[in-house]
Amino acid sequence: MSAENVEIVQAIYERWGEGDFRASADLLDRHVVLVLGQAFGPDDPDAGAYHGIEAVAQYTRRMLEPWKDFTQEAEEIVAAGDSVLVGVRQRALGKTSGVPTEMNYFTLWTFRGRRVIRIESFRERAEALEAAGLSD
Repeated sequence: MSAENVEIVQAIYERWGEGDFRASADLLDRHVVLVLGQAFGPDDPDAGAYHGIEAVAQYTRRMLEPWKDFTQEAEEIVAAGDSVLVGVRQRALGKTSGVPTEMNYFTLWTFRGRRVIRIESFRERAEALEAAGLSD
């Protein structure tokens, strides 16, 4: 199943790279959990866990609001059992300021069958590898 999960996640990031952030909606389990620790910085007001499809959708809409030309691209995809680890490059322009921003982080997608049950983001690769069970 991991090869299939890799293909699924790769297709999601291809669409996200084009700005289509509805690409993963049909794959999410209704009880999906989105976990944002300190992936986006120690003062990230959105850090925490979001439970269920509607909470994830609300977070996503709020996250996209201040940006234009927002994209997320997979730079690295690694199978890890029922999970897929992705090295992400995120880019956007501030709607008001026009200032470009870019950051890198890691996201671990966990599947149960063909459904995504957990999405967790990490700032550091070593932490993400450990969570995926791939650390040394």
